[in-house]
Amino acid sequence: MIGSRFVALACFFAFTAISAPPQHAAVKSAVSLTPAVVEAGSPELIVISTPNAKSISSEWLGKKIEFFQRGETWIALAGVDVEGAVGPSTLQISVQLANGGPLDLSQTIEIHPAHYRTGALTVQPKFVEPGPEEQKVIAADADLKVKAFATSAPEPLWHGSFRAPVLAQPTDSFGTRRMFNGKLASIHKGMDFRAPKGTVVRASNSGVVVLARPLYYEGNCVIIDHGLGLYTVSMHFSQIDVHEGQQVATGDKLGLSGATGRVTGPHLHWAVRWEGAYLDPGKLLRLNLDAIR
Repeated sequence: MIGSRFVALACFFAFTAISAPPQHAAVKSAVSLTPAVVEAGSPELIVISTPNAKSISSEWLGKKIEFFQRGETWIALAGVDVEGAVGPSTLQISVQLANGGPLDLSQTIEIHPAHYRTGALTVQPKFVEPGPEEQKVIAADADLKVKAFATSAPEPLWHGSFRAPVLAQPTDSFGTRRMFNGKLASIHKGMDFRAPKGTVVRASNSGVVVLARPLYYEGNCVIIDHGLGLYTVSMHFSQIDVHEGQQVATGDKLGLSGATGRVTGPHLHWAVRWEGAYLDPGKLLRLNLDAIR
C-alpha cells in the first residue's frame, strides 16, 4: 500500500500545492510524507517540490534533516524513533530561494502510537546480569558503536528501494517489549528473520561498512552507513565476509547468519537507524524508492 503511493518520480509533482507567504506569492511548493500516517517507529520519505530553491534547512523532533536534490525536487529519508513521543510535532522547513529570501514550509505532523506486543525469552544468565569482566567488554563495545555512528557520509549512498537481507521469513518482532529471564530488558529495535545457521546475508542497499566485528550482545555484527545519518545493522552472524571501510552494493554478500551473542537460536536481527532513532525495518522495505536515482 505504501509503495503504490510512490511508484514513479512523476508522483513527486502531484502533491497538493501550498501557497507561499505574500513576499513569495509567485512560488508554489508541495511537501509530502510517505507513509502519510506517521507512527512511532515509522521511517518517512519526505519530498519537497519547489522551484528556484538553493538550499533547504529542516529539523524535526530535535534532529536535523539533510535533503538531497533531484531537479526541482528535494528528498530526505527520516523517521520517528520506536520509543518516540506521540501527538503533534512540528516539522520545520526553511527554503532558501535562489532569487529571494527564505520560504517557510513548516508543518504540524501528528505522530500516532504504534501497538507492539510483549514477549518473553530465556537466555544465558550472563546476558541478563553480566559480571565485571563482561561489563568491561560491553563498555568497550559501546565506544565502538559510538564511533561507527559518529560520521555518516554527507550524501545518500543508497540507490533505489531497500531489500530484505536474507531469503527467510521475517517475524513481527519490531517494537516488542522483551522480557529476558523474567525481567524487562528492552524494546526490540529490529526485525528478526528465521534464518538457519549458514544463510547468506546480503547488503540491503549500497553503502560503506563502518563496523564488522564481534560484540557482546550483538554477536558478530555488521553496520553499514547508507549516508545522511541512515544505517542498517545486522547481528548474530556465524561468519563475517566484509571488512570495515569496504564499499558494498545492493545484494553483496556480508556473511552467514548464526547464533552468536544474546540469542535463543539461529536467526538474523536486522535494524534500521537514522540519526539515533530506530525505525521499523518492515516499513522501510515497503517504501518504493526505485524512482529515486
